[in-house]
Order: sequence, then structure tokens, then C-alpha cells
Amino acid sequence: MKPTPSPQTFPPQLVGLLITLTLGWGLNWPIMKVVLSEMEPMRFRTLCLLCGAAGLFTIARASGLPTRVPRQEWARLITIALVNMTGWNIPAVYGIRLVASGRAAILGYTMPLWGVMLSTWLLKEPFTRRRAVGTALGFSGLLLLLGEEVQAVGRSPLGAALMVTAAFFWALGTVLMKRWPVSLPASSFTAWQMLIGVVPIAILALIIERGTFNPFALSVWPMLGALYNMFVAFNFCYWAWMRIALLAPVGVSSLAIMMTPVVGVFSGMLLLGETPSWQDYAALALVVASLATVLLPPRGPGPSGPATG
Repeated sequence: MKPTPSPQTFPPQLVGLLITLTLGWGLNWPIMKVVLSEMEPMRFRTLCLLCGAAGLFTIARASGLPTRVPRQEWARLITIALVNMTGWNIPAVYGIRLVASGRAAILGYTMPLWGVMLSTWLLKEPFTRRRAVGTALGFSGLLLLLGEEVQAVGRSPLGAALMVTAAFFWALGTVLMKRWPVSLPASSFTAWQMLIGVVPIAILALIIERGTFNPFALSVWPMLGALYNMFVAFNFCYWAWMRIALLAPVGVSSLAIMMTPVVGVFSGMLLLGETPSWQDYAALALVVASLATVLLPPRGPGPSGPATG
């Protein structure tokens, strides 16, 4: 008989999706920094969200998937979208301009801490020993990655505060998706969130920013970075995350993406020509160990009876 996956481990059928999501989002942190050197943040995010919504609606319709929102579920969809998309994107895109891309990724991925706490409180998910160990290992790795950057964060308290605020909204949005389910597949659900969440962002862009909405008016690397965000980060990666978040428990899915800031730090080093230090490799080992707590299935009952704990 095929073993049933434990609700405290990551669904094995989603591991491939998790790997590609980790690479796609991890590489995007230094890429965003490049784009924001020439493009205003809210205009950049408006383009990304509109392109992501258009692409995902197209995929849903071409696949014959439903896109119509049940009337009684509009309120919860709007709330989730404003928390998940608007609440994450506004502070995150301003925060990354104030701190280094790798540091921004680390601060943004304090999301699992908030996710585990909020899911325990609002969803009554059990705070098991595996989750406690995974959280401790993961955050030890992230703190080690900060290393000598702690003083730099202190010099940019606004940037650090914005990234942590974005992480909290991301975690809250993920919990709300579980607490208030919407009867749509991942592609349509994500597309609607983007379309709703972009409205306040577009209004901000029109009121407070000057510049172009056209990514082709940028120089070569920022233009390629904008296209990467529009078609990879906001089409594939957001769809992949929504699918993972809808199918896995919040505490599990949150810990499972903790490799992403590691990819963000190392890709930033690659683009900047820096050499990883021992702290970087030690942090990588800690985060891999954290991942193991949700990716590896628990040991089954021994011959003497049920396993405890």
C-alpha cells in the first residue's frame, strides 16, 4: 500500500515545483535591484501585476478552468488580495531600494516565523516539535547570513522595517487563504488577486511617481530584468506559490521556501563578483536542515508500538 503523506511534511508531488519556485524567486532579488535602478517602484510593480494577471487569466481560459468568482466569495477574495498582493508588494519594493538585495531577501523571508505563529493561532495548526526545530534551524541560518550586516540594517531601519512588514503581510495573506477558501483553481485565484491588488499600487504610481511604464525604454539589463519579473516571477512563480500554499499546511509551506533567501544571497554575490564566506556556507547547511524537517517524512511506528511525539 502506498504510504499516505503526513500533514506535517511537504507534499512529495510538489517538490519539483518547490525547487523551480526557489530558483525563480531567489534569482529575482538581485534582478529587482537592477530594475529599480532605472524604474520607479510602483510603476514597476503595476506592470508586473498587470502582466501576471493577464498571463494567468489566459492560461486558465486556455485550459478550460473556471475564472468566475462565486458572488458570496468576493469579500474574502478582495481581503486576501489586498493583504497578499498590495500588503507585500508596496513595502517590499520600497524596502529593497534601501537595503542590499541579499539582506532584503533575508528580512523578507522572516515570513515563516509569522506564518507558523499565525497558523497556530488562527488555523489551530499544531506547533509540533518538527516545526519548532525547523523554525529554529531556519532562522539560525538567516541570522547567520545577516552576520556583519546587522550594523548595516541598523543604519537603514526604514528599509529593514519595510521588509519585515512585507513578510508579515505575506504570512497573513497565506493564512487567510486557508481560513477563507475561494472556489477557484490556483491560476484563476492568483490572477484575480493580482488584478485586485494592483489597483492601490497603480493609483500610487499615478499620483506620486514620474517616469515610464514601458520596460523597453530602459537600458538592456533593467529591461531584461523587468521582463523576467513580468513573465517568470509574476506568472510562473506566483502561480507555483499559490498552488503550494493551497495544498500544504501553512507551517509546512512557510518553512519549505526558506531556501529562497539563500539563493538570493548567493545570486547577489554572483552578480557582484563576491566570494561566499564560511558564514554563508554554514547558513546554507542550517537552512537545508530546516527544509529536511518538512520535506522528509516522519518515521513510522516501530515494531513495539506507535511512535510517540
